[in-house]
Amino acid sequence: MADPADLLHRVFGFPGFRPGQEEIVRAVQQGRNTLAIMPTGGGKSLCFQLPALCRDGVTVVISPLIALMRDQVRALRAAGVDAGALTSGNTDEETEEVFQALEEGRLKLLYMAPERLASGATQHLLRRANCTLIAVDEAHCVSQWGHDFRPDYLRIGDLRRALNVPLAAFTATADEETRAEIVTRLFDGTPPETFLRGFDRPNIHLAFAVKDKPRDQILRFAAARKGQSGIVYCAARARTEVLAQALREAGHAACHYHGGMEAEARRDVEIRFQREDGLIVVATIAFGMGIDKPDIRWVAHSDLPKSIEAYYQEIGRAGRDGAAAETLTLYGPDDIRLRRTQIDEGLAPADRKAADHGRLNALLGLAEATGCRRQVLLGYFGETSDPCGNCDLCDRPADVFDATEAVRKALSAILRTGEWFGTGHLIDILTGNATQKVRDRGHDALPTFAVGQDLSKAAWGAVFRQMMGRDLVRPDAERHGALRMTDAARPILRGEASITLRRDTIANAVPRVAVKTLVSEEDAPLLSALKAKRRALAEAASVPAYVVFPDRTLIEMAERKPANLDQMAQITGVGAKKLESYGAEFLAVITGAAEHLHPVRLRLAGSGAADVFDRLARASQDLYRGVDGTEKPMSLSPAILRKIAERRPTTLPELDRVADLGPARIERFGDAFLSVLRADETL
Repeated sequence: MADPADLLHRVFGFPGFRPGQEEIVRAVQQGRNTLAIMPTGGGKSLCFQLPALCRDGVTVVISPLIALMRDQVRALRAAGVDAGALTSGNTDEETEEVFQALEEGRLKLLYMAPERLASGATQHLLRRANCTLIAVDEAHCVSQWGHDFRPDYLRIGDLRRALNVPLAAFTATADEETRAEIVTRLFDGTPPETFLRGFDRPNIHLAFAVKDKPRDQILRFAAARKGQSGIVYCAARARTEVLAQALREAGHAACHYHGGMEAEARRDVEIRFQREDGLIVVATIAFGMGIDKPDIRWVAHSDLPKSIEAYYQEIGRAGRDGAAAETLTLYGPDDIRLRRTQIDEGLAPADRKAADHGRLNALLGLAEATGCRRQVLLGYFGETSDPCGNCDLCDRPADVFDATEAVRKALSAILRTGEWFGTGHLIDILTGNATQKVRDRGHDALPTFAVGQDLSKAAWGAVFRQMMGRDLVRPDAERHGALRMTDAARPILRGEASITLRRDTIANAVPRVAVKTLVSEEDAPLLSALKAKRRALAEAASVPAYVVFPDRTLIEMAERKPANLDQMAQITGVGAKKLESYGAEFLAVITGAAEHLHPVRLRLAGSGAADVFDRLARASQDLYRGVDGTEKPMSLSPAILRKIAERRPTTLPELDRVADLGPARIERFGDAFLSVLRADETL
């Protein structure tokens, strides 16, 4: 059985496993049922792709989106792996090619959408193809409580039982409740070997800001990151179009994306985003799940996401290459009202609504945090951490104050007005602003009238927003959004608990720039030249740029400046197939001249046998006409030299067995070759 660590380096070009990967790969390789929860960008795909290459038969990968499957298949093929996908987006030729590869037993990974499991022919196909493992990507889609529920994922358990093969499930977003449902539906309730590899994405800078002219806030955020690929999420389709236009007018390459667009137009945007450097996509949440682009440098939300799981997954699309990335989430009281109303007016049963309010509360707790945001975020997923030093509140600690008295005044105003009014009217009462509406209702005679004149109108707005964020008050849809008190507020009202709030944070709406340049100023021109070469090769092959090489690989090339193909083979992400396909062209950009090697020698590039091969080749050339240069010409093929360099025999008989040289060649080359091999042992 092949060694995963060797394949990791030889096929994918990675020097070693990321933390937590190897144990998962070994478990899947050995055929144990496995559930792995890993952060986005943590290398989930390799955890089923490597075992697939080590095992006999075909691994079928159930994946939720066509775009995601096609991109992964392209990347695998670029690395020299036989992979295919059966999707509704296939051409007849593509489908026939997959069937042919299955028939010939060449295919190692077969991707398909869960909807295909509804066909009875699928089980028959997979039996004939010798399916020996099922891998489930985005396994949280099986959960009816999750934010990405896909009904056809419920058929996967039936497929596992029918084929009687091990199953490996992977996801980046699964709280304890969702994990339990995955175990029930995919593994019949029998706990698989479970790996919880943490939710932390330390390379992502977290930031929230209160809305204050949100379009201008997004434009300022994008301007500080011009030329970097980014996503802006909006809650409404129309807003995506308006904001994309504003970004274009500000000089950015930007386009919009939402579910109301024609399928072809959406696909055009997906292709542009994959292939263009520095493109900004302004989108609803319809965009992103199928995007496997590793070098997205920032994600911004112009509106509050639906839940903390949705937030985590959406920001997780940034920085999948491990390099620094940024996020900014804008929110305000209108966002909170909208999200509460969507839950309350939905058709879900009461227990589901309660759970959805709880998830929203968790997100609002993150938005209104007074300490390190990463501690709050990881705490939701059951993890602890020290202050991260990579969020806006670590950059600039919150300005907090004891708000117990202010909150009690606000609650009193809500109750004394019968829980029939919204924030604006309540602030008028508290600040003593005797508007016509206040006078008509006699609210200027209330004990709470003008008791809050110590705070400005804006400061009271911040108090009410944070009260909604802490779920002390909720907008009541049946009362046109009027605020009503929740049970959580009663201890504060009764003087049994205190509360600390932040002063209004509008002044800090746009955080500092965390990502400035990917390389030093000195290396920037070379990186630009490498990106131009990548873009040309990607366009010629009609594949996303990262399928050629991701940014991280080009950055390493620009910094290390390999001088030959052996050094190029040591660059992270340069596997054997990519070295053969692209190595010389990128080397030419770096050195100004391409190095040409025999294909056999090229396959040794970067390995310990490469230098031995070169010295054997020189010895062979020196002895081409014998020691004195007068004998009959005699040569050895590169394939034979490669065998000797890799096997490294130590005696003449062993050398003859390894290379099948025969007496004449042993007599001419034997002692010289053994001398080269012995010298290598002493180096």
